[in-house]
Amino acid sequence: MVLLKSLVVASLAAAVAAKSAVLDLIPSNFDDVVLKSGKPTLVEFFAPWCGHCKTLAPVYEELATAFEYAKDKVQIAKVDADAERELGKRFGVQGFPTLKFFDGKSEKPVDYKGGRDLESLSSFIAEKTGVKSRKKGSVPSLVSVLNDATISGAIGGDKNVLVAFTAPWCGHCKNLAPTWEKLAATFASEPEITIAKVDADAPNGKKSAAEYGVSGFPTIKFFPKGSTTPEDYNGGRSEADFVEFLNEKAGTHRTPGGGLDTVAGTLAALDEIVTKYTGGASLTEITEEAKEAVKSLKNSAELKYADYYLRVFDKLSKNEGYAAKEFARLEGILKKGGLAQAKVDELTAKVNVLRKFVEKAVEDVKDEL
Repeated sequence: MVLLKSLVVASLAAAVAAKSAVLDLIPSNFDDVVLKSGKPTLVEFFAPWCGHCKTLAPVYEELATAFEYAKDKVQIAKVDADAERELGKRFGVQGFPTLKFFDGKSEKPVDYKGGRDLESLSSFIAEKTGVKSRKKGSVPSLVSVLNDATISGAIGGDKNVLVAFTAPWCGHCKNLAPTWEKLAATFASEPEITIAKVDADAPNGKKSAAEYGVSGFPTIKFFPKGSTTPEDYNGGRSEADFVEFLNEKAGTHRTPGGGLDTVAGTLAALDEIVTKYTGGASLTEITEEAKEAVKSLKNSAELKYADYYLRVFDKLSKNEGYAAKEFARLEGILKKGGLAQAKVDELTAKVNVLRKFVEKAVEDVKDEL
């Protein structure tokens, strides 16, 4: 039984090893695989007992899988530098994990000092080799990965930026990660909002963390458009909490999942005029009042929606039932689905405006019932 158990364990271990896309390096194969192959290679020098190495392991495995399709052009490898100390000493390894990039031509590697998340590692390899990662069945991340060199270019401009300062070993950061991805997807259609993250534990992220007073993980900071001075985010950690915060700060109208709320596209000043119309005021007089109100608007987004109000008034002058029919038609299109997000946003905004024209009629029907 003992022998059988040993064979089973050995077989399982072999199967796991066989599935790994990370190359294992030892002194006898290092030069041939890395230095003489002509293939650029990212090498992790690790120790089995190292906590940070254990945290990096699944990410590193995923990285190797993402580049496995181009294994003739780039390699992802590792060295147990605790067992193979001479290799570690040969390349000046003093701590774990240490990542070094070999270009396949010289024996002198480049130290990797970036973040230890998949996006940062993939970007580094793409920059060095021109080869891009290919993740099977995965959706590309919409979260902007920032570091000490890039954060200054991301803030202070024409975007509102919400930044999560994280660490790869932090449990709360791991819990936040999927919510952060959802949040980035929710605001993907908003050109003035960026959802970003900084690996504050990475060598190229520590300076930014110190500059912005980050002392724990995750720390979330909001940089308003045009400002390099952040505001601390101290709210809840659900997607709904973040969406509510950004809507308030940036004037957007998103809902969790990427939709628009029922206020998007509507304008308070014109809604008051519509209320007069639904209350029985003359369409001709109301239309003129609406045109005068539009003249005071300057914001391009407001003018876009204001034009739609005027278009509805014009249509109503020719067909009294236009608003109700158009409202029903557009709602039907939205319910069918299959539209690009930009089109969904456009139709949702129009439905919101049309609702202002028809809600009085709906209320009257409810009263009769």
